[in-house]
Amino acid sequence: MSHAASLSTFSNPMRTLALVGHPNVGKSVLFHRLTGTYVTVSNYPGTTVEVSRATPRFDREVSLLDTPGVLALPSRSDDERATMRALLNENMRTLIQVGDAKNLRRTLNLTALLAELGVPMVLALNMSDEARARGVSVDTATLAEALALPVVATVATGGEGMGALTDALAHAAIPAPLLRYDEALESRITAVEDLILTHCPHPLLAARGLAILGIGRDAEVDAWLAAQPGGAPVREALAALTAPTGRDTLPARLARQRSAAAEALARTVTQQAGAKDRTLSMLVGRVAVHRVWGWPMLLGVLYLVYLFVGDFGASTLVGLLEEDFFGGVLNPAIVDFVHGHISTPWLADLFVGEYGLWTMGMTYALALILPIVTTFFLAFGVLEDSGYFSRLSVIANRMFAVIGLNGRAVLPMVLGLGCVTMATLTTRILHTPRERLITIYLMALAIPCSAQLGVVLGLLGGISFTATVIWVASIVLVLLFTGWLASKVVPGRRVPLITELPPMRMPVLGNVLKKTGGRLKWYLIEVIPLFLIGTLIMFGLDRSGALPWIIEAGKPLVVGWLGLPPEASAAFVMGFLRRDFGASGLFALQSQLDMVQAVVGMVTITLFVPCIASLMMIVKEQGLRVAALMLAMIIPTAFFIGGVLNHGLRLIF
Repeated sequence: MSHAASLSTFSNPMRTLALVGHPNVGKSVLFHRLTGTYVTVSNYPGTTVEVSRATPRFDREVSLLDTPGVLALPSRSDDERATMRALLNENMRTLIQVGDAKNLRRTLNLTALLAELGVPMVLALNMSDEARARGVSVDTATLAEALALPVVATVATGGEGMGALTDALAHAAIPAPLLRYDEALESRITAVEDLILTHCPHPLLAARGLAILGIGRDAEVDAWLAAQPGGAPVREALAALTAPTGRDTLPARLARQRSAAAEALARTVTQQAGAKDRTLSMLVGRVAVHRVWGWPMLLGVLYLVYLFVGDFGASTLVGLLEEDFFGGVLNPAIVDFVHGHISTPWLADLFVGEYGLWTMGMTYALALILPIVTTFFLAFGVLEDSGYFSRLSVIANRMFAVIGLNGRAVLPMVLGLGCVTMATLTTRILHTPRERLITIYLMALAIPCSAQLGVVLGLLGGISFTATVIWVASIVLVLLFTGWLASKVVPGRRVPLITELPPMRMPVLGNVLKKTGGRLKWYLIEVIPLFLIGTLIMFGLDRSGALPWIIEAGKPLVVGWLGLPPEASAAFVMGFLRRDFGASGLFALQSQLDMVQAVVGMVTITLFVPCIASLMMIVKEQGLRVAALMLAMIIPTAFFIGGVLNHGLRLIF
């Protein structure tokens, strides 16, 4: 994403267009259509966590922002706060609200607040094709007249309505207010508005909109007021106005009256053909979140992923590449070439020895890991583009209550199956510091990244399905028990789940292939150098005699407690560099491992330290002290669980 920029500064002198809307309404797809710049697009909420900026194709004199999805304003979560910061600090020319044509009431609820900000707007009712499929018809002309702004029906995934949308930007207008609040609320809004105009002259947003957000206890508006030289009197007035006086607080009354106005307008401009939507996608979507049938569906999905990744990817493809091509053709040729041109023994070993850059580093990366992560990325892309992942948050909500979280935390955890490093960043979609801390710790401990998961499935799937089930059960039990303990130790309360469910739909092949290609590019660019560095370290340890010493020193723990071969100590050394590198070390020992050893080894390496990149991201998000504390708890936990599992399984098998 060459033009994308984080919202760390507001130094861009260009006027700004901003895409604003709820999660999963197609903002990022629309951003791509309007700019040609690709932002990773997934069919579940919370994809866009930071603000992205690019120059639109239709006007090189402005910049276009793709803001994070907002469940509601005033802002509460980090992604909502990021959007609010953009609105407060950017030199806005036009807002493009991207709405869901299937859920107009919810869209207009946000419109009611955006309309008070005094910025010209255009409303893009996206996913109009899905609305039509459900029999939902929106009278856009009547809606545009009621709002006094252009309203355009779009289908971002198919490019429908893009020309009309860009034409409408020239006619963007400050919307007509959807409502007047009750008399008592209006008097308070007016009082705060007057204070803002008096003490904070020339705000970028309308003083009335700032007053409504302030009364709604928006943290970013409060921070903005604190930064204004004359903001203190306004903050004092807001503190007095919004002091809790019972259940019916001012923020609740504001939200309730906005919702009523949005629902009333939505009813006048929307027609529903038929009482029920009986499409197959709706049926599948309902089954996916059913409290009984949702679980068999989840198990079926996981089993299909296991067959595709663990059987086809890790067995068939790895066999073809590692054994037939690399082992039988490529590696012997390269070994002969190196020995024929390099006479220095240690230098030849550096390239094609036991810990050679080619025979270990590149062979692991290309022949062992690449086919596994490719199949995993394909399966991952199909599931996220279908809309199934967001339903995992509903299914997981009841189970996550045990660990003091709501089902929304399952989204970063599922993303962690792709890359724990980036998933750590997406914990910003969670609403409280407590939720973010617990989720990050659980991901660092018990969520394997895609490359490691693929290796695990490859090794255990080649042994037996029972071995895979034991590994899954062990990791899930550790996840739940550790999360339960963390929920008791970390102060705070559980926040109820409120999430948007996108429609279930057939995955778009182009989306899946594009995301798979992007992730494989990341793998090749970012991961292969780390494999080579890890191999170089292993070579140095071996040549210096340190590796045999480490293996010998680790015997009491690795051999005695875990019951693994002595050589497995090297895999844990490699695990410090990357989790999948350590798992690959165990994979290479598969001929020496029985079923119990394979399960124990993979459980322990899964629970072992996060990779260096993930650790650095934890430091960035939580600080060095918290990261060090997590590491100090994770390492003993991994070896303790591994040893207990080893001795327990020996009693059974």
